[in-house]
Amino acid sequence: MNVPLWVWLVTIVGFVLVIGADLWLNDHKPHAVTLGEVTRWVVFYVVLAVAFGCGVWFFSGGTYAGEFFAGYLTEYSLSVDNLFVFLIIMSAFKVPVLHQHRVLLVGIVIALIMRSIFIAAGAAVIDRFSWVFFLFAAFLVYTAVSLVKQAAGGDDEEWKEGRVLQWVRKAFPVTDDYHGAKTTVKIDGKRWLTPMLIVMIAIGVTDIMFALDSIPAIFGLTQEPYLVFTANAFALMGLRQLYFLLGGLLNKLVFLSYGLAVLLAFIGVKLALHALHENELSFINGGQPVPVPEVGIGLSLGVIVGVLAVTTVASLIAVRMKPELAEQGSGITAPPLARTKEEAARIEAQDEQADHRVSAPPRD
Repeated sequence: MNVPLWVWLVTIVGFVLVIGADLWLNDHKPHAVTLGEVTRWVVFYVVLAVAFGCGVWFFSGGTYAGEFFAGYLTEYSLSVDNLFVFLIIMSAFKVPVLHQHRVLLVGIVIALIMRSIFIAAGAAVIDRFSWVFFLFAAFLVYTAVSLVKQAAGGDDEEWKEGRVLQWVRKAFPVTDDYHGAKTTVKIDGKRWLTPMLIVMIAIGVTDIMFALDSIPAIFGLTQEPYLVFTANAFALMGLRQLYFLLGGLLNKLVFLSYGLAVLLAFIGVKLALHALHENELSFINGGQPVPVPEVGIGLSLGVIVGVLAVTTVASLIAVRMKPELAEQGSGITAPPLARTKEEAARIEAQDEQADHRVSAPPRD
């Protein structure tokens, strides 16, 4: 797939404009979000991704379009699992309802910038060393097994600050209270960071950690850097509206981890077969390619859609039959989502009266 530089530039500018419009429309006046508002934005981002995929089909053919859609669905489904951690972080930092939109957007922008660096590095390594697919495959299978163990064990560990946040707290003074949407504030002539900046960094760093499995996963579906980047960008851009829309439903997706484990294991096997087909390692078949069947993008797309559909339906049926399953996940609290403007106004009033004093969350 030959993507000219001007197409890259136009794409990046387009993403910047969309994110800028999202930020201005939603955050120039902090407010409690409504069901209709987040639904419209989720639909907008999904339609935008579908339109982009159709554009890829028109200009580059069905194969590349299929790779984009497979990558986008995989990244989006992995992102849903990330929302659990986002909810825990928001609860740990007692983020005001009015500013959760901004926290998510800035954190996601940080993650998108860092993921772009990962994608560029990954593409360069893959271009030079085909054996790296073996490492990606092994890592995805390992992650799949870890997901199954975690889901079967039912252990939901309390979120703890990582080393990056611990370093920030040591290097800079941090206030206990929020100061509106400000990330820094001057007190008695001294510049302080606010919890707003700390939680933004937490969201961004956490999403970067999730990229350790999502980036290898999408490289298992397409090796085109342009498609890897755009699929990640579309999945991340729609993530914050999905956070509010699915917040109350996440605990009902009780089999989500199992479904994601199946997807990661499937892509891991696909990567291993591709690595054997492109083999250059001397101790495998004398350094010659191994004639193994490869999994086509059509089958991959079918497996992804099928697994997600079965996982979702099975989860909802299980929770309907045994409602207590939805309460076994964790004690996380879903963000409030108003159905009317009047209800949104009540949420805003309650949020202004709430205690948003934050102490440092538990650390490693």
